[in-house]
This record gives sequence, structure tokens and C-alpha cells, in this order.
Amino acid sequence: INSCPRRRIGINTGTLTTAIHGWSPLLTQWASAQMRSSAAALGLMSLPTICSHAQRPVHFLRKMILSETPRNASRVSPMGSLARPMFTTVAPSFKERQRSSVYVRRAGQKIEAAVAVDGDVKNLEPMSWTARSAGAGTLGGAKLGSQVTICGWVDKYRNYGGLVFLDIRDHTGFCQVVSLPDDFPAAHEGCKRVRSEYVVTVTGTLRTRENPNPKVPTGMVEVVAEQVKVLNTVTGSLPFKMSGTTEEDAALSEETRLKHRVLDLRRPRMAANLRLRHQVVKVMRRFLEDEHDFVEVETPILARPTPEGARDYLVPARLSPGACFALPQSPQLFKQMLMVAGVDRYYQIARCFRDEDLRADRQPEFTQLDMELAFTPMEDLMAMMEQMMRKVFKEVKGQDLDSDAFPRLTYAEAMERYGCDKPDTRYGLELVTVSDVVKDCGFIVFSGAVEAGGVVKAIRVPNGKRISNGRVKPKGDIANEAVAAGSRGLAFARVSSDGAALEGAKALVQGLNAEQTAELIATMGAEPEDLLLLAAGDVGLVNKTLDRVRQYVARSLEMVPEGVNALLWVTDFPMFEYNADEDRLEALHHPFTAPNPADMADLRTARAQAYDMVWNGVEIGGGSLRIFRSDVQAKVFEAIGLSREEAEEKFGYLLDAFEMGAPPHGGIAFGLDRLVMLLAGEQSIRDVIAFPKTAGAQCLLTAAPGDVTTSQLEELHVRKIEQTEG
Repeated sequence: INSCPRRRIGINTGTLTTAIHGWSPLLTQWASAQMRSSAAALGLMSLPTICSHAQRPVHFLRKMILSETPRNASRVSPMGSLARPMFTTVAPSFKERQRSSVYVRRAGQKIEAAVAVDGDVKNLEPMSWTARSAGAGTLGGAKLGSQVTICGWVDKYRNYGGLVFLDIRDHTGFCQVVSLPDDFPAAHEGCKRVRSEYVVTVTGTLRTRENPNPKVPTGMVEVVAEQVKVLNTVTGSLPFKMSGTTEEDAALSEETRLKHRVLDLRRPRMAANLRLRHQVVKVMRRFLEDEHDFVEVETPILARPTPEGARDYLVPARLSPGACFALPQSPQLFKQMLMVAGVDRYYQIARCFRDEDLRADRQPEFTQLDMELAFTPMEDLMAMMEQMMRKVFKEVKGQDLDSDAFPRLTYAEAMERYGCDKPDTRYGLELVTVSDVVKDCGFIVFSGAVEAGGVVKAIRVPNGKRISNGRVKPKGDIANEAVAAGSRGLAFARVSSDGAALEGAKALVQGLNAEQTAELIATMGAEPEDLLLLAAGDVGLVNKTLDRVRQYVARSLEMVPEGVNALLWVTDFPMFEYNADEDRLEALHHPFTAPNPADMADLRTARAQAYDMVWNGVEIGGGSLRIFRSDVQAKVFEAIGLSREEAEEKFGYLLDAFEMGAPPHGGIAFGLDRLVMLLAGEQSIRDVIAFPKTAGAQCLLTAAPGDVTTSQLEELHVRKIEQTEG
């Protein structure tokens, strides 16, 4: 054993020698002589393998000695004599374990050990950067009989005694490797030593499998291992399988996956998601640059805080005591100034930041495809974006979208028919306003709501027998969806088998006279045994309630068709919405959106020249034509209660640019994370982002955000305030 720095360690040499006894006279002699004559020398074996398995010496001896014994060494039973720890020592720190390594190699008939501790390396095999000739998942179409070298991770290991099979995985996929002990004994021994997730390189000949598997791309071929080299091992147990079954993957908690994100990204599903994301970006870049002459321009990350929108992430400015930068919620102001600068067509894969409450499709930092165009009417801009989406679907999913223009709904139409501004039009269940039918009925819930200025709306569920009364009564699952939206519940009625009457709660059914009943059935287009779900009250609450109920019912009754892509535009949004907490108007999108020229007489009720692209009920992009004149911009600021002085302070640089000859312009931004999530068929954008945050805006992998020292805060002119209970 070579000399190097030692760490004091207690050794039960008798137990160790007994465990080794029976392997071979050579091995027994070596162990007895080396460990009895120089027990202290074993201090140099304070390394990851020993430290992580100090309580499992059987595993250690297998790893250190069995893995590289002379070929004629005889194997023994699993060394049951090692029932107690071989070492008694304080475990080294993580950094110490990282700085240690060991290997045992064969030199003729002599066993040699070389160990390095704390950076002192002696007689260690050098690291090697091996080149591969092909990706593991690409060999399905390779020439049989050709010599190939593949590199990757051991995905599966199967030892059948005479043969060892390995599945080698890399970013391209999998390929099976088989060892032939008679033809290539060294490679066979190498295959026997590896375990799951070892990093290996295998050189061999490609041949046809004896038992082909046509379900996988490389299932017809395999590599006969002629050379096997272990590039790296796994020194501890892994928290989950990289290629688990569907059930195993479903059982994985998101917390475990995010904490071990490096391993999670190694799983085929996640690796495929990252590559799909890259492909989407690549297609978009080529479309914008090569076909439409866009220029990519990077805009600042450290910017000035601005009002409106979500809460900013602030960065204290060390050189400007008391001042802060804000991380951009979007490049909005900079891209408009680029239009004034004459860039003409700008785009950027932009990083954006918003300090807001999170959910499945939101992150504190996110990515969007941002673009702005000068001298381009709204119709031309929207047509160009439709072309881009057709190209993305074709090249990424292999699907052809309809060549016709995407359907359009105004904001008012979407809210009236679907209760939301991003409707899923793949199925029916549209909302119908029945206020005029029931305004004078005897059911006070309906008539009272209309009298108070509210509305009554209903959804018709075909073949309503599929939904029991218990589901729509209080505490039923459908009724609970209404409550979750803020409503007190739902009213419901069933159309009789003859289609002429309603059945249901006595107060509702008897509260409608025969004429009102017939008119309600006709207005809803109801057929015998249909179910009517009704909500009454403030129009905003009714829309929110029935929108949520509509989506839930469609999913529970499996009414959502698979493989259908319903893309559409929603246009003519209101310029402003009322903020009851602050008793003022605020911009529905942002205060730089241009109002419809026909509505300039009264901006408070004006429609915006804004447009959102919706795919299957999810907003994937949105934009607008922009204000490019200072006088119009001033009127919009005035409408949202922003004084001239405040506007000058916050946006003076933009207003100045407008005085220097700003061209007409407009733009749009696509949420890249959300778009890729839908293309990948995932339910959360965290599954298409390499290193996402949790719902609490934390990174479980790196433990961010983290504490900083008092001195760091002092440099930033920031003082920490200790929170007190209560």
C-alpha cells in the first residue's frame, strides 16, 4: 500500500483477515501481511467508498477487492463473518469525502492498492475523456457488423451467469450491450462489475438481437462488448430510478424530484422535455430571423422600478445608497424604445421576473419570446404569428394546423359564452344568459339577483343522468367547485323525459310558471333528460363560477377530445378594469396599449387594440398595438390616476423618446414555459424548466434564497429587521 497522509482509524484485523480467507492463498497472504504489519497505513483509506459504507464492510470489500481480483481467485459466500463494523472512527466531512478516492488494480498476479486522501494522488488511473462514435439511441439504423463506441450511464443491469446484459443510456436513447465471456473475457468481467448509473464507455460490434424488441428504436440490435471501461461510479444509494415504471414515476413526490433535480433531469422524460424546449426555440429563431428579418437584441436585466403589474424583485444598488434596481417583469419599455431607434423588427428570448403568488403555470423567473414590430398593422402581425405557430406544430409535433385563419372571439363574446377570456372551445357546455326568462319568476334567488343588477346564467349538460343529484347538491364535488370559485353553490334542474317540464328542487321548479319553464328549456336548447346547472348573482362571480364548473364537468365526463388543437384569438379587451381596493382604474394589460381609435371620446370605457392567443383554454401569448404619441399616452396616464409629474418621474425617458419621431408599432410575447408545457403534455411548467422554484419560490437543489452576512447587507446600505412574534 502506497504511502500518503493518514487518518487515525481503528482496525479489527482479525475480522478482516477472516473475511478475506478462502478467496485465494495469494489474497489471504497479502491481506494478512499488509494489514497486520502496517495497520496504521489503512488510515489512508478514509475515502468515499469506506466512509459511506463503514457500517457495511461486506459492500466495501466487494467494491475494493472483489471488483479487481486475479482471474483465478475463488469466490466465497457473502462474508457473513463481517457482522459488525470493521472501523471505529468519526466520519469525515463531505468535503473530505469529496477529496478522497481509491482503486485496486491487477498487475499480473500481484494485487496493488493506490489511495489518495486530501488531494495527494499517487498511482491513480488518469481521468479520460472518451470519444464516442454514435449515440446509444441512434444505433437502430447503423450498419450491422460495424465497430461502435458508445458512452453513457448504465440504465439496467442483468446478470444471467454466463451472459451479462446492460442497457446503456445517453441523451439519444438506449441500446442493449451483451457480454460474451468466452470471446471477450476482460469485457465480460468489466460488465459484471458495473451497476446502475455507473458512467461507462463500451466498444464493440453491432449485431442483430436474438430476441428483438420492436417497441424501442434500437430494439432490433445490440452491441457485443469487446472493451468496457468504467469512467465513474455511484458511491451511494440513489433516491429514485432513472427509468422507473409509470407507477414509480407517478409515486415520486415533486419535493424529492426538485431536491435531486440533477438526477431528475437525467430521466428520459425530463431529458426529452429539455430537448423539446430547445427545438421549439430553434424553430422560432429560424422563423423570425431567416424568414422575417428579425434582429435579436438583449435588453437590461437591472432596470428601474415601475408601477403597475405584479410586485418587482428589487436589487439594492451599492453605489447608490437607498436606491434599487428592479428585475424586469418584461422588456416592454426597452423594446418600444428600440422601435424609436429604428430597429424595425426586434425579438428576444427574454428572462422575466415577478414576485407573485405561484401556481402550476407560474414561476418567479420565467422565459418569454418577446417581439416588437414597426410599421405593421394588427392583421399582418396576427397572421405572422399564426404562421409561426403552424411551423412550431409541424416541426415539433409533426401536426398540420388548419390553414385557415385562427378563429376570433371578442373579449365580450368570450366572457358571455365561456365565462373567461381564455376559453377552451374543444367541447360545448357554453354559458347561456337566462336573466330575461327568470327575472319575474317566483324563485327569489333568480329574480332577486336580476333585480339587484346581476345575472342568471346556465350550462346545459347533455344526457344529465351521468351526474347524480348528490354531486350538484351542497358538499357534492361539482357544487364544491362552485364554492371554490366564491359562489354559495349551484341551482340545478333536470328536463323531464318528455322534454316539456323541469324536475328538481321544489322551490325552483314551482317558482317557474309553465310559460317560463318552456321558455327556459327552449333558450337552453335542452333535450329530454338533460341537466341544467344555473348560477345567479354578480356577473363577474357568475362567470367565474360557471367557468370553473364547466371545465370540471367536461373533465369528469371525459368530454375533452384528445389530440385536438383549438387555437384562437381573443381581441377587443377593455382598456381598464376597476380596482376596488384603491378606488381607481388600472390598465388591464399595461398603460402603453393603444386604445381603439373609435373609443377615444371616453377612454374609461374604451376597447384596447390588444390580442391574446389561446390554445385549448390556456393563454400562450398576448400583445397589443402601442401608443406612439405623447398626447395619447398622457391621456391614458391621466385615466389611471398617474399625474404628469409621476409619469415624468417613472417614464420620462420613454415620453422623451416619443418626442423624437416614434413610428407606429406593436408587439406580442409568448410564454415559452407554458407553450412548451402544453407541447410536452405536462401539467406544470416546472417539468419543462431545468431548475425551477417551488410554490414557495425556493430552490430545493441549491437552498436558495439563502441568508447573507451582516457585512454584505451593510455594503448595500440595508439593515435587517428582526421579526417579533405576534
